[in-house]
Amino acid sequence: MKYVLVLGDGMADEPLEAYDGRTPLEAAVTPNTDALARVSEIGMVQTVPRGMVPGSDTANLSVLGYDPNKFYTGRSPLEALSIGVDMKPTDVAMRCNIVTLTEKDAPYEEQVILDHSSDEISTEDAAVLLDAVKAELETDEFKFYLGTSYRHLLIWNHGEVIDLFQPHDHLGQVIGKYLPSEPKLYDMMKRSYSILKDHPLNLERKARGLNPANSVWFWGAGTRPTISSFEEKHHKRGVMISAVDLLKGIAIGAGMDIIKVEGANGGLNTNYKGKAEAAIHALFEDGYDFAYIHIEAPDEMGHQGNAANKIEAIERIDRDVIATLKARMDESGEPYRLLYLPDHPTPICKRTHTNDSVPYLLYDSEKPENHEWRYNEKEGRKSGNSLDAGPLLMKKLFA
Repeated sequence: MKYVLVLGDGMADEPLEAYDGRTPLEAAVTPNTDALARVSEIGMVQTVPRGMVPGSDTANLSVLGYDPNKFYTGRSPLEALSIGVDMKPTDVAMRCNIVTLTEKDAPYEEQVILDHSSDEISTEDAAVLLDAVKAELETDEFKFYLGTSYRHLLIWNHGEVIDLFQPHDHLGQVIGKYLPSEPKLYDMMKRSYSILKDHPLNLERKARGLNPANSVWFWGAGTRPTISSFEEKHHKRGVMISAVDLLKGIAIGAGMDIIKVEGANGGLNTNYKGKAEAAIHALFEDGYDFAYIHIEAPDEMGHQGNAANKIEAIERIDRDVIATLKARMDESGEPYRLLYLPDHPTPICKRTHTNDSVPYLLYDSEKPENHEWRYNEKEGRKSGNSLDAGPLLMKKLFA
């Protein structure tokens, strides 16, 4: 038996007035997913424990079978694993976004956060800007590390885990009350704005109609994680396929291998089909039992509040991932199970994560079912199938 999990990050949503009260999953044209749903089990699952902050960190740990209450020590330490930072027990890791703030003739504290991703800045542009920040702000106490796109890392030697605000939760808002209470972190964010606002690369970006990446933003503080082996836990040899450092960090922590796919960038125009083909190769050529395909695009579109692009991302998953997997795995002649779900909702109307349950689809090639439903939130609720904890999915998948 081969196993593949397709995770559409932030794919679940809420009804949209502009789409006649349908969610993006309902509005999207997804013939391949709908055909699969008719022969699959669908239902709803609570991926993030009630009371925990919903995020891709807690949710993906949960989906992989790890109870976040036990294994979660913060988002950034997981990303540090992916970047290759060997954290000391006394280190605190923090996400270092490069964000877009307004450039009003006003104090830093009165600027407004416009974009948590600086127009999904390329890693190449981000590297130039982060180097400028490092030259001015890096010390023995604070070290910066390049990640991917807008997602980077700060390590605080002998630091403190403090509450910090997620930038994507406060788009369009004045930043003053969301800045760190810790003076050193506050000062570095403020100084980064002075360093980056008139940087030649940002002047060039503005001339090209792109958002300037004009400030760092710290959040997601945590200490070194300890995650048990995926293979020992589930008795399956697994591989992670993702463009996002967080998911690669979770995989490293769990002892899973990582496949890098050319053109996979975490954005709307990622290499969807390449990810599906990489999973097929891993399962049938390299001998893996389990492939986890993570696709960031729906979440990014949710944070941007762009319903049309979120629907497009879902349709491209259907066309290039679900259809490719189904056809190629059927051709193999080997039995398989395919699990498809979001990690959490990222509603267009809220532009941030929520803790609502999400719909799942589980197909077993040896035990096809017979239903009339489609795959979306409404149908998932109507099915009557419900799981109250994300780790139950892995037990169901591998049962």
